[in-house]
Amino acid sequence: MTAGAPILGAIVAGGQARRFGSDKALALYQGKPLIGHAIDTLRPQVAALVLCGRGHAGIERIEDRPEPGLGPMGGINAALHRAAASGLRGVLSVPVDVLPLPGDLVQRLGTDALACFDQQFLVAFWPVELAAEIDDYVTRGGRKPAELLDRLGARRVADPPGIANVNRPRDLARLGRDIF
Repeated sequence: MTAGAPILGAIVAGGQARRFGSDKALALYQGKPLIGHAIDTLRPQVAALVLCGRGHAGIERIEDRPEPGLGPMGGINAALHRAAASGLRGVLSVPVDVLPLPGDLVQRLGTDALACFDQQFLVAFWPVELAAEIDDYVTRGGRKPAELLDRLGARRVADPPGIANVNRPRDLARLGRDIF
């Protein structure tokens, strides 16, 4: 465990990257894979770190809950149950393909209630108290994070200027030059 807040960091990285055309998590930005940017941003902010949907050296992989292939909500659900079992307060989730992630996510989102960025809503804090409700949502076929966040009344936090979702190689080329 690190010296960060008593929460679990979860990098959501299980997508198939159809629009990107190759393994997005390993795509380079400023000489570092996207997954490396997510790891470096989250690690100092959390007590422990997991990777949802894929493996990567040095990071624990967790499988979607209740079964593989459920998308971001399956990974977040699994991370919430891991956090609860570990005695942590909740999960700070980030998708592997959102850059640049600010180094103060815990301060921006807080750790007392459900909160997410307004547009990049997978950048979110999920309290462990929601684990059973989220498990029920996913088990019943729920797959839409934005829908669930709205239904649960998540506090929306303004996205930092310049933050962007990388879906295609050209998005990486634009990052840093354009404000998306």
